[in-house]
Amino acid sequence: MRFDDRVAVITGAGRGLGRSYALLLAAHGAKVVVNDAGGALTGDGSDAGPADDVVREIVSAGGEAVASTDSVATAAGGQAIVDSALERYGRIDILIHNAGNVRRASLKEMSYDDFEAVLDVHLRGAFHVVRPAFPAMCDAGYGRIVLTSSIGGLYGNHQVANYAVAKAGVIGLSNVAAMEGAADGVISNVIVPAAVTRMAEGIDTSAYPPMGPELVAPTVGWLAHESCSVTGEVFIALAGRVARAFVAETPGVYRPSWSIEQVGEQIAAIRDTSEPVVFPVVPDGHGDHIRYSFAIASQGALHG
Repeated sequence: MRFDDRVAVITGAGRGLGRSYALLLAAHGAKVVVNDAGGALTGDGSDAGPADDVVREIVSAGGEAVASTDSVATAAGGQAIVDSALERYGRIDILIHNAGNVRRASLKEMSYDDFEAVLDVHLRGAFHVVRPAFPAMCDAGYGRIVLTSSIGGLYGNHQVANYAVAKAGVIGLSNVAAMEGAADGVISNVIVPAAVTRMAEGIDTSAYPPMGPELVAPTVGWLAHESCSVTGEVFIALAGRVARAFVAETPGVYRPSWSIEQVGEQIAAIRDTSEPVVFPVVPDGHGDHIRYSFAIASQGALHG
């Protein structure tokens, strides 16, 4: 499971999960662009120290790395991060978007500034690095993209509407990259990590089981490796548990016409999850979803 001659760009790699990813890939032979603007948990400020420290750690262990302190929050920053790889190493094989910030507030009280600031890093930040990296990967006929979602993106959470929206949106971006990259050897997946890092600040973790970043990094490593055999999927790594999350539908109920009352009468059958239907993103989950509904409508009309 080596990464010799592979070039990896990892955002938010100065601390926590990103640092763990960078150290793991470098230890297995990857050349790593360690990107971290070094800001506070809220995203304010900058500090070259975290990125430089990880680069020194990699180099002292015999690896190869370069620091990048540009911010993912702007398109220019994203371009500069990817250019760091292209200019230094001539290629980009792996992109892991891990950079994040947190600004907590209830939905009743969240400011527009706090909403936008979190989307800028998590969601727009993902696009800002995927957009310049994706064509380079497609041209090379190879790429591994790993974007970061969250339990909050899947299920929501209190006081983080901004974070939940951003992390849900990342899944859509990864799905499109998976679909459009399939013909060119570019794979895109999502990691839903949970670890006790700086992002857990303010949370009582005293009763948690072991939840270090090292329990997440191997899953990200596999998703970033040439042997990765899946695309357009979402993986959870939490306290030693690795699992797949996926979207499923009920078979539903077909009628040639509906009234409000009939929806109410059929709601139990509409919601029945005993026989779930899953449409894999690749090769054509979007089309498969439509074709499934159309086929049922056609059968209903035929039998009607």
